[in-house]
Amino acid sequence: PGPGTGAMRINQNTVLRGERVALVPYSSAHVPRYHEWMQSEELQRLTASEPLSLEQEYEMQRSWRDDADKCTFIVLDTERWSGQACGDEDCMVGDVNLFLTDTEDPTLGEIEIMIAEPSYRGRGFGKEATLMMMSYGVTDLGITKFEAKIGQENEASICMFKKLHFKEVAVNSVFQEVTLRLDVNDQERQWLLDQTNHMERQSYTEMKLPAGELET
Repeated sequence: PGPGTGAMRINQNTVLRGERVALVPYSSAHVPRYHEWMQSEELQRLTASEPLSLEQEYEMQRSWRDDADKCTFIVLDTERWSGQACGDEDCMVGDVNLFLTDTEDPTLGEIEIMIAEPSYRGRGFGKEATLMMMSYGVTDLGITKFEAKIGQENEASICMFKKLHFKEVAVNSVFQEVTLRLDVNDQERQWLLDQTNHMERQSYTEMKLPAGELET
């Protein structure tokens, strides 16, 4: 398909802004920092991923941007970022992804959150980013069911998803991972929207303009 098609390019100019976190599209400017994170053995283990070269990481970013089955946002620290005191790459704390894993069922989204910066863990950043991504998935992408697959040893993450109303539905002892699931009925949908009613949408390109340029 040509440019502009594919469900997931939908977010390439979307910023979702919450209290603690802002979600921005994964762009090439984010790659060096992202690449640096993924050198960490701990993160490789938690995300079940292989370390890539910087060049491969740029390739990945391009394919993710153009892939119709993935929606990726980089998680920024809102406070640091909106002060414009730092560029995106200095405010990056992690990423959040939504994958359409079932070709038969476009309403099922697999969600994945990574808070890569250790100093930001356990402070509600992952929770807010996940809620915001789920809300976006429900309102903009037509998702009605979420799944999360998490390594058995990652108790903090399993615990967080359970707080977000996910239920454990399967354990895979070979991959040592737990599958959690949430079916978004009307009640869950309302809860999600209530949890994220502080979320603002902005256009990414406008956010990037230096102050004062909008008035001209």
